[in-house]
Amino acid sequence: MNSIVTIHSFRRGAGKSSLIANLAVLLTLQGRRVALIDTDFQSPGCHLFFGLSDDEFTHTLNDYLWGKCDILTTVQDVTSRLGPETSGKLFVIPASDKISDIMHIIHTPPNIEQYMSGLEKLEKELKLDILLVDTSAGLNEDTLQAIAVSSVVVLVLHPDKHDFQGTAVTVDMIRRLQVPAIHLVLNNVPDALDVEDARLQLEQTYHCGRGIVLPHTEELLALSSGQPFVLCYPEHPLTAQIKELAEQL
Repeated sequence: MNSIVTIHSFRRGAGKSSLIANLAVLLTLQGRRVALIDTDFQSPGCHLFFGLSDDEFTHTLNDYLWGKCDILTTVQDVTSRLGPETSGKLFVIPASDKISDIMHIIHTPPNIEQYMSGLEKLEKELKLDILLVDTSAGLNEDTLQAIAVSSVVVLVLHPDKHDFQGTAVTVDMIRRLQVPAIHLVLNNVPDALDVEDARLQLEQTYHCGRGIVLPHTEELLALSSGQPFVLCYPEHPLTAQIKELAEQL
């Protein structure tokens, strides 16, 4: 497949879902055909950034993986929600947020062959340029399978020792899976930390090239995952830094 970019974090709450939603928007505004796939089955929420409610879709990724539907019936075209002058296309493939479905998929992990077949069909039928995959936090068999088929992995972490240690283990595991590229994003950095020092620490700790440092931003918190930040604040410095990551991809 052309380009599968998986967004991952060692711990929950690092901000990976917000980051992937904003990356999806920026890439679409650049004229790309993008699919955002939510495989964070235990805490799904990518659809919320685009105002999608449960009654707007009849099938989710869960249904496809359980053999209940075709992958194309799970696709939600949200391009019109980005504005009238959007030159690309953005499709969201949501995961179910029903408690019964969450519990079900915990006990019946998805089949990787079924998952890959779905990605291949999406790429072909939707004529995609890039697939963005949001994963569950932490390291488990399902997450590692999703990472193993990626061409790029973006790891999101917070500036604390626990995250730095866990991310080091994660980077080592990804390298063993021979993923071609790894990018590091240090998120929600407080004003007291020097951005360039933080970036240097990322590079020296993980040796994954130039890292991205995203500062703590009150405007982002105020949105409460209700809208993509880059649409609401296109001229904000944080938007410029997320664009830097989009360009790397």
